[in-house]
Parts: sequence; C-alpha cells; structure tokens
Amino acid sequence: MALGPRLDLRTAQTVVLSPQLQAAIRLLALSNLELQAEIAAELERNPLLVEGDESGEFEGGDGGAGPATGEGEAVAATGETLAEPGSEVPDQGGESLDVDLVEERFHHDSLADTPKGSSDGDEAFTPDMLAADDDSLAEHLARQAGARLSGVELAIALALIACIDEAGYLAEPLDEIAGRLGIPLAEAERVLMIVQSFEPTGVGARTLAECIALQARERDRYDPCMATLIAHLDLVARGDLAQLRRLCDVDAEDLSDMLRELRSYDPKPGLRIGGGRAAHVVPDLFVRRTAEGHVVELNQGTLPRLIVNRQYQAFVAAHAASRGDKAERQFLEGCLANAQWLIRALDQRAGTILKVATEIVKQQSGFFEHGVSHLRPLTLRQVAEAAQVHESTVSRVTSNKYLSCSRGVFELKYFFSSAVHSADGGEDVATAAVKARIRALIEAEEPLKPLSDNDLHAILEKEGHALSRRTVAKYREAMDIPSSFDRKRRAVVRAA
Repeated sequence: MALGPRLDLRTAQTVVLSPQLQAAIRLLALSNLELQAEIAAELERNPLLVEGDESGEFEGGDGGAGPATGEGEAVAATGETLAEPGSEVPDQGGESLDVDLVEERFHHDSLADTPKGSSDGDEAFTPDMLAADDDSLAEHLARQAGARLSGVELAIALALIACIDEAGYLAEPLDEIAGRLGIPLAEAERVLMIVQSFEPTGVGARTLAECIALQARERDRYDPCMATLIAHLDLVARGDLAQLRRLCDVDAEDLSDMLRELRSYDPKPGLRIGGGRAAHVVPDLFVRRTAEGHVVELNQGTLPRLIVNRQYQAFVAAHAASRGDKAERQFLEGCLANAQWLIRALDQRAGTILKVATEIVKQQSGFFEHGVSHLRPLTLRQVAEAAQVHESTVSRVTSNKYLSCSRGVFELKYFFSSAVHSADGGEDVATAAVKARIRALIEAEEPLKPLSDNDLHAILEKEGHALSRRTVAKYREAMDIPSSFDRKRRAVVRAA
C-alpha cells in the first residue's frame, strides 16, 4: 500500500473560553480599586464613555441614560453575550445585544452614596483622604548626608546608605564595601561613624548590640555596666538574671533598672522612617444590620458612574454620514459596543458579588451577631451551591475583596474555614473559632504560670473539641504565639 498525504475531516467537542468570557472573568477577580484603574484606562481609550456626577449627568449635557439598575436585578457574569473591549461584537445567532436595551448607567445605592451629615452611613471614601507617602529611609539619610558632607566623603556615605536595609542595619560587610570603593577600611569606618550619628539613632549598625549601644550613648547611659549587659544579650534572652548580676556587678534592683532601660531601645530603628504609608484597606462591601436582618451593599464610593455620551455619538455619526466615511462609522460603532459592554459587564459583576457576599453573610450570621466564636465551617462549594454559581466564580469573587461590618474589616476569604469536629457529636466548629479560643486562653493565663500545649489540649477537650496536642501546637505557632517556656522566660525578665 503506497503512502501519501490526504485530507480528513473530524468533528470534536471542546470547551473554549471566548474572549468576552475571559474579559468578564478578569473583571470579576479585580478589587474595587483595581477596577477603578481599569475603568480609568477605558475612559482614556473610548471617547463615547464618560464619567457622570452624583446626579447622573456629565459636563456637557445629559447622557440620555436609562434608569439605574436595581441591586437584585443583575445576572451572573457569564459573559456569553458580552464582547471584549476593543473587539467587534460577534454574531451570536440572534442573541446579540440590543444596544437600546442596555442600561447605560452603572450605579447602586450604598452606604458610600449617603450624603454628608446623614446618620445612615459614613462619609464616602475619596483618594484625597490618603496622605502622601513618606520619604524612604535611604532618602532620609541621603538628605542628612548632603547637609553635612561633601566630595569624597559624601560619595562614600551614599554608598554606605545604599547598603542599609529597611530595619536600619548595614547589610554588607564593611571591608567588602571598602574594597569595592577602593578606599582604606579605616576611611570607611570613619564615614560609617558619621552615618551612625544620623537620625534615627542606631541606624547604620552592624549588629543588634551595636544598634542598642548607639542609642545608649545618645542617652548618655553607656556606662561599663550597661556595656556589659549589651554585650551579653544572649543571657538576657535566656533570662539568666543571676549570671547577669555577676557579670555586671550590680544588685537585683540596679539590674531591673538596666533591663527596663534596655527594653526602651528600638532594635529596628529604620522602620520608624520610610517604607511609605501603611496601605489602607478600602472595603468593597458594607454589611449593616436592619430590622429584617443584615444587608450587603457595594461600596460605590470607589467606582465612577459611567454614561454613554449620546450627544457626542450623534454628532460624530452625522459627521461620518455627511462625509460617507465608512472607517469613521465603524470606529464609532466599535466604541459604542465597547462602552455598552463595559457597563453591562460591571452590572453583572456587581450582581454576582452581591449574590455571593449575601450568601456568605447568611451562612455566617452567627459571626455578625456574636463574634468569632460563632464562626461556622464553610467551603467554597457550599456557597456556590447555595448561590447557584460555579465554585470557581466564588473563588474569584472572594479574591482581594474586603467586607466592612460593625466588627471591623475582613477579607471575604476569612469566612471560609475548615471544620474541627466535636468530641461529643455536637455541631462542628470553624478552625478560626478554635484559634480565637486558644488565643483567649493564653491571654488570660498567669504570666509566671503559662499554659502548656498539653494544658490547652486538655481544656479544649473538656469544651468538646476533638483536637490532638500536635494540632493545638500547630494552631499556636500559626498565630505566632511563643511556647509556654518562652512566654515564662519573657515574664521573668519583665518581672525583674
């Protein structure tokens, strides 16, 4: 039989994510602040898409938009009738989007929309509420170096400052820095001493002992006894007070004063400067209690109100028709389709987030009523089945989303926890609730008689939690709580 090329036709069924579905999924996973940046970029690209004010109008006239969409009327973001921004609207067999039926305003009333002075909600968040970031530690030190040094000394100082980490320590051996700069080690030592005199005190140190010694010298407390104490910080960590008294040649009262002085020093002085302002978490959702129960609302304070500029659309369409410019007309049609796609996608995103968040609040109503001790075990599958969405949709909705309630601000993933089974056959408890109980027991213990992991295991077992001692130790370590031995040692040092 001769071998030769031939053509064969085969049919197969495959699952393919369309561009519009991929775009809808990407929007669903974004937080409100990330979505705000995405919308700002689209406003720059699309001349028909404008941002409305509180009344739903934009500068230049009415957008001709329809009424705002209700919170409960949005559908899940499946994306099957959506078009990706920048692409043509595909033919979907008679199911294409009717542009006249699309809501052209994206707005849900929420706590963030409450006028100032109203008792129903707090003032809406604005970017002006965030202060500018502080100077970094390197910039702070470089400014001081520029004011005090010049020439070669300034160049050496800047090289040393570049090697100081965020905690304020010199992260590279001084001899290697001197070799790289081609200067004697003594010259590098001399400039380093100048850098160590900068604010904050203790910066530029090579070890913890040197950092504390610099701060003690600045307070004029670096006497021989304090120098000996600083040189034996390992004994302080072990709580060997008897050995410290012998080495420092002081009595118990003097050693207590020295330890109190030692605790007042900052082991990481560089953290006081720079690093930028701590990032403020802007909640994506608000939960408030009403007579009917808990109500979940979107935070619209971080999202603009989008409107299609019908006046500009009509003007450009008339201009294109008068000139017979087909390319201009196609560009206008693409911009209109993209603008309506984005408004529709945002509305679907809002509906999906509200649906999932409402189900989470419903499942964890005990937490909102009584606190973390009533947190129930909850999985993505449970919420997905109750909300009638896919499990991956719940995962995307809860990613990088935060919820604000009377008990604080929590990430949505905080409400998902594995179960700790009850020893007496009762209702299972969430892992977070057990961790909170362990922390409460440790905070209530006597400092000089701390509870061991065995003690904690026995108490939890009496309360009906089927946990092993190893699991108790794992939960304690996950919360960064020291062991009972370390807690007792620290209590002894404090009591001294």
